Amino acid sequence: MTRSDWRIGMVGLGALGLPMAVNLHQAGLSLQVHTRSRRGENDPQLHGTQRCVNPAAAAENVDVLLLCVSDDTAVNQVLFGQNGAADRLQAGSIVIDCSTISPKGAQQAAAQLQQIGVDYIDAPVTGGTEGARAGTLTVLVGGDTAVLAKVRPLLEVIGGSIHHIGPVGRGQQAKAVNQVLVAGSYAAVAEA
Repeated sequence: MTRSDWRIGMVGLGALGLPMAVNLHQAGLSLQVHTRSRRGENDPQLHGTQRCVNPAAAAENVDVLLLCVSDDTAVNQVLFGQNGAADRLQAGSIVIDCSTISPKGAQQAAAQLQQIGVDYIDAPVTGGTEGARAGTLTVLVGGDTAVLAKVRPLLEVIGGSIHHIGPVGRGQQAKAVNQVLVAGSYAAVAEA
């Protein structure tokens, strides 16, 4: 299967998710989108994508489902709540979670999805909205090496550098360290 053959679902079209979805759409990928507020689905740059009423619809017949939502609770709701994506994900599909959540939350999601034959990688991103628009985000991946190899061409559309940190949860750990370092740098600059 080549990248152009992939059917992609995307849930979460906020400050980072929307430009990520735009880049995927502009790369010619078949895209099904959903966001809780429903506003991002109507962005003119997403004209031609399929708007979906809930996460389950966004996960219908996809090869890869990307998530970019706010926290552990949102990830859990999108995947396993009422009208959740897990109801429609097919065995052999892959969830790429670009949300920033806890390592434990990532591990729990991976374990639940594995029960239905779906692979999961945590892939939080850094680089802000500018990096998201430019497709130059840094992607910190926790998950199986073989799964990452399958989706690397997709991640290369949204990210300028992709770093495999280790098993599921390690991407989130690396993101937490990154956030502490950035906060420390800001504090040092403010103090100076």
